[in-house]
Amino acid sequence: MVMFAQSLGNGLCIVVSRAYGAGDEGKLRKSVAGSLVIGAGTVAVMTVLSLFGLGPLLRILGTPEAIFGEALAYIRIIGGGIAVMFAYNLFSSLLRAIGNSTMSLVFLIISSVLNIFLDIALVAGAGMGVQGAATATVIAQGISAVLCAGYILKKERILIPHREDFDCGRELFLELAGQGYAMAFMGSVVNLGSVILQYGINGLGATVIAGHTTARKLFMLCALPNISMGMAISTFVSQNKGAGQRERIIRGVKESYVYDLVCGLFTIVVLFLFADELAVLISGSRNPELIGNVVAYVRFAAVFSGVLGVLHQTRLALQGLGAKFTPLVSSFIELAGKCLFAWIFVPKMGYRAVILCEPLIWCVMTVHLLIAFFTNPYIRGREKE
Repeated sequence: MVMFAQSLGNGLCIVVSRAYGAGDEGKLRKSVAGSLVIGAGTVAVMTVLSLFGLGPLLRILGTPEAIFGEALAYIRIIGGGIAVMFAYNLFSSLLRAIGNSTMSLVFLIISSVLNIFLDIALVAGAGMGVQGAATATVIAQGISAVLCAGYILKKERILIPHREDFDCGRELFLELAGQGYAMAFMGSVVNLGSVILQYGINGLGATVIAGHTTARKLFMLCALPNISMGMAISTFVSQNKGAGQRERIIRGVKESYVYDLVCGLFTIVVLFLFADELAVLISGSRNPELIGNVVAYVRFAAVFSGVLGVLHQTRLALQGLGAKFTPLVSSFIELAGKCLFAWIFVPKMGYRAVILCEPLIWCVMTVHLLIAFFTNPYIRGREKE
């Protein structure tokens, strides 16, 4: 649910950045207005679904009884704060859409620092446990959303729609909805695959579950530079398509691949040298089975981290071009692969199958996306700029 809301905001802002690149301030304001309308309606529905539908989902996924109560409490707080998270993500994405990535980063840092201090205060200080962690996330993003909105009102008036802009017209509304929901469904399908894989992991016991949670946190921390570049590439491509700069798009995407490979090499070095120590630090455990699973997972994934970066950049570049179907197909490839592993290989091979699962799927997805990008009619110069 959270991924759906966040991806929706990112997708809507692709249209905004394209209008900005074309120098069309009227369409830019109408795009912002349409984004607010689509976002408000969608988030209202999602909040209700999150509050009342996630408990049964946890049962379906076979969540162990020992952690069911805490898991339900956590996701209900996060689900209730979806509106806050959407607002923060939308406002931050709007700033990136007009090239103000500096302030977007500032508000991200504020949110992260607040989250850390609130985690300490609510989890360690107030003894709220996982509910404190969820509450800290919602409050931190809520404060950042308010600060971000205040900055836009004061400094970036170009993003403030007028009353008449809310009549944005059917064509633009459909463009916004198509781009926004395509990205949202893509993110949701990816997450659905992770949920199904988690179903397979849940049958391996509490120690394996805890180890996998730690492994994912550690690896995603190392993968943040690649993921962040993907967000930048989406805006870069959409702005330059609006400005008709095809060659600049191709050059920028290729340079992002070099960046991915350098970051991937750095990830390999860090995780092969310090995986054991980092696993203990993040998990707070010295259980040999848990730490062994974490180390095995992150080291194997690290070898493919450059591939993951290329995957992210290419998929988001395609979305920046306005492609809706191909990125969605890639997410269904991921879903199918994770279903295959969760239902066939994990029961037979245990956690070794989990370790193999995602890197192998990344390779298949990357080949598909690279072919799609470099044969895209606009990139090949066969589509009118």
